[in-house]
Amino acid sequence: MIGFLQGKVLDLGTDTLLLLVNQVGYEVLLPATVVETVKANLDDGLVSLYIYYHQTDRQPKPVLIGFDSKEEKDFFQLFITVDAIGPLKAAKAMEHPVSTIARAIEQKDVAFLSTLRGIGRRTAQKIVAALQGKAAGFVGEQDTGHAKGGDSIPGERAFSFQKVIDQVVEVLVQQLGHAPNTARKMVAQALDRNPGIKTPEDLFDEVYKGDVDR
Repeated sequence: MIGFLQGKVLDLGTDTLLLLVNQVGYEVLLPATVVETVKANLDDGLVSLYIYYHQTDRQPKPVLIGFDSKEEKDFFQLFITVDAIGPLKAAKAMEHPVSTIARAIEQKDVAFLSTLRGIGRRTAQKIVAALQGKAAGFVGEQDTGHAKGGDSIPGERAFSFQKVIDQVVEVLVQQLGHAPNTARKMVAQALDRNPGIKTPEDLFDEVYKGDVDR
């Protein structure tokens, strides 16, 4: 069983990587976020990946799926416990940071989850039903309300920040004419770029900073 690989990148595709390890080339499937990390670190020479090894009677050809961290791999293994989400679909759906997807699950944000690659509304509802309450450990410090002194305030920060998100989405939809799903996706992308945002004003600025950059 392969659980970790470190080697040199021979070829990087849109969602696959050919990694040279001890003169053996391993083809590894990568979620979109991992592809971006690999691209950013190509000059470092070596790439390190935590590996999920998938092989079944129905899938006799082994599939290796790579992650930047053990936390990402752990979330992936939780994600594939949802009915109708196999490893290949889960890897494609992980196109945002784990903390962003976990936050959406904990906040029952079916609209956002429905925008993930290969995930429709019905599957998004299944994700929430199966994982809500189990994904909290992947949300991150900003969203779980961990105080700097070490005390945690479960739920308070997440609830407070959800109001910030709701305010910005409301402006995008009601005042600027964006569709609700589009508005939520714009907000999610802004939070991916700058997870330290705390106010509606900063979030709105980041949304349109990204829009101008494109």
